[in-house]
Amino acid sequence: MLYYLFEYLDKTLDIPGTGVFQYITFRSALALMLSLLLSTIYGKRIINFLRKQQVGETVRELGLAGQNEKAGTPTMGGLIIIFATLVPVLLFARLHNIYIVLLIVTTLWMGTIGFVDDYIKIFKKDKQGLKGIFKVIGQVGLGIIVGAVLYFNPAVTVRTDTGRTDVFRTTTNTTVVLPAPIEEKSTATTIPFVKNNEFDYAELLAWTGEGYEKWAWLIFIPVVIFIITAVSNGANLTDGIDGLAAGTSAVSVLALGIFTFVSGNIIFSNYLNIMYIPNSGEMTVFISAFVGALIGFLWYNSYPASVFMGDTGSLTIGGIIAVLAIAVRKELLIPLLCGIFLVENFSVVLQVSYFKFTKKRFGEGRRIFLMSPLHHHYQKKGYHESKIVTRFWIVAIMLAILSIVTLKLR
Repeated sequence: MLYYLFEYLDKTLDIPGTGVFQYITFRSALALMLSLLLSTIYGKRIINFLRKQQVGETVRELGLAGQNEKAGTPTMGGLIIIFATLVPVLLFARLHNIYIVLLIVTTLWMGTIGFVDDYIKIFKKDKQGLKGIFKVIGQVGLGIIVGAVLYFNPAVTVRTDTGRTDVFRTTTNTTVVLPAPIEEKSTATTIPFVKNNEFDYAELLAWTGEGYEKWAWLIFIPVVIFIITAVSNGANLTDGIDGLAAGTSAVSVLALGIFTFVSGNIIFSNYLNIMYIPNSGEMTVFISAFVGALIGFLWYNSYPASVFMGDTGSLTIGGIIAVLAIAVRKELLIPLLCGIFLVENFSVVLQVSYFKFTKKRFGEGRRIFLMSPLHHHYQKKGYHESKIVTRFWIVAIMLAILSIVTLKLR
């Protein structure tokens, strides 16, 4: 909202200095600082409110060190992340930008699903929370909305070179006719580590014959649904020990912030030879606010945690990361960028599958890990929570750096 106020002051009243709000970098810096302040200052008040409402964590007996001490710790702390993200976004972002609208919808949508899940666990005393089928329906619903908007909305475009010749450059005694870049609808995405790294989902339907491009949504929307469901569940599984999900997510989101900034800037995208996505740079403001909220949340969530994010936070985090990656055409980079989520998910799938297989074959179930997800395996081995979290953070940073390097490493 402040963006529109300062735009009016600059363009209508011509007040000196007000034009600085036109710069994404300036608004992103303000969003980061405000979200940090909101999450650290008002976070304490939210925690006290949750404690008064007796919104405490119910801990299952898993035989983990320090587990019983966590009983009664306030949960639903994801409300801090949501609050500290949305307030700066509403103040500093261009709210008519389609990407900002999608991210706000994602935050509220996934936050609501997580909140209902936490509410059932705490107040209805049902440890299972919201039934899995309803979670999946919610995730699929968001996937349909995001996929449909990104595919059909005319404001979602990419810029490529075409055969049009309406740009001219005159040199000595020579006029060179250059192809003009235009914005077009496309389902193209980016394949990491490949030189000519653009892949169009529509090509999967090329076998159907002429006009196959208009049916590309049949591929694109299911892909979006799968990614949102997988990443949000991955973040949910990672939220198991103090500071793990928030810290690793902050690293991944920061890397996505670099992608959105360079992809939304025609100068940087031309220099790096990457896809230019008009209007996507505005997502940098949202990302800055989101990173600030995650770091501020860590103030209270680091060991020993004063609050847990609950599904209210973890599902929201996963949904936002998925939508950001899809919007900036980097969804195929998720297995690398969000490698911690992938490994945590994979450890559960392996554990359950191997247990069922060995039980059927040998009459008793066997396990690959001492406990899944993977972070609990290391707890069982005697590692302290802080050591596990710090090492996972280090791995997340390495994966984020490698992801950023893919901008030029092909």
